[in-house]
Amino acid sequence: MKYNFPITKTTNKKVKPDPDTLEFGNVFTDHMFIMNYTEGKGWHDGRIVPYAPIPMDPAASVFHYAQEMFEGLKAYKTADGKIQLFRPDKNAERTNNTNIRMCIPTIDPELYVEAIKAVVKVDQGWIPEKPGTSLYIRPFIIANEPFLGVRASKEYLFMIILSPVGPYYKEGLAPTKIFVEDEYVRATQGGTGFAKIGGNYAAGLKSQEKAHELGYSQVLWLDGVERKYVEEIGTSNAFFVIDNEVITAPIEGTILPGITRDSVIHLLKDWGLKVSERRITIDDVYKAYDEGKISEVFATGTAAVISPVGELCWKDRKITIHEGKIGELSQKLYDVLSGIQLGKEEDKYNWVVEV
Repeated sequence: MKYNFPITKTTNKKVKPDPDTLEFGNVFTDHMFIMNYTEGKGWHDGRIVPYAPIPMDPAASVFHYAQEMFEGLKAYKTADGKIQLFRPDKNAERTNNTNIRMCIPTIDPELYVEAIKAVVKVDQGWIPEKPGTSLYIRPFIIANEPFLGVRASKEYLFMIILSPVGPYYKEGLAPTKIFVEDEYVRATQGGTGFAKIGGNYAAGLKSQEKAHELGYSQVLWLDGVERKYVEEIGTSNAFFVIDNEVITAPIEGTILPGITRDSVIHLLKDWGLKVSERRITIDDVYKAYDEGKISEVFATGTAAVISPVGELCWKDRKITIHEGKIGELSQKLYDVLSGIQLGKEEDKYNWVVEV
């Protein structure tokens, strides 16, 4: 290894949660990774320490000007005991793309991946092995220089925390109900829609609350200018199977370049299916439904992998997709992707990285 990080082991180990009752993101492991950035010195002093609160000055830039970013990936344990990551190099790449947009210093991708490996290795005993569970990995960067002024910080913290998780959606792979949002806006061209930052998610909370009050799991965002082109489903990329064509929104600055999205497109093309990264209106989606041409809708993302959609509601009109059941393509994609991640399927794309 090019990078070696000092390790301070905890003296107060936590009780590991029951894998049968795991939820998503509310339990954290014994250790975390932390690294400092100082202008003129660069990234330095990477280390693994006991998981604990961090001291922060009340004037830290992140509190006042939201200069921060985060990522998400998972560690899996195979049947023969190997620990695997799925395409962590893509998380490193996306981190640096976000950093550039947010005026945060970039990080050596090799350092980034080695830091993830190192902290996962220390807390590998926290990786749950029950089907549908995994160890969620949350790298993030915050601006911690204490000052009140609108400029890029001169100091940062890069941290990685770990959380054993169950399914992102409590219903698991069961089809979800999605509310089409045409009042609030998630992103516009020239903004930060492609970046993995907290502000994007905070801006979506109001819409998500509205959807939940109406009995829906998530929202389908429309474009921020004309409010007619479909973009993302909540925190995931959206796919529509219409007349034997798989359609997903193009990467043009307003949606997140999902790693699962990219993997799904690779698989679909490899299977000889027609895949189009193009704009499609919500009117066209409903028209395809009326004509009997829409066979499946699903979302893709690290947290849920594949999340089939069983119902859409737009302007009080509800439509049921695939009789409210998971489609064959959604099931196949989930089986193959999760199979690669867990070492049950051949990894012919070299996506898996062993810890």
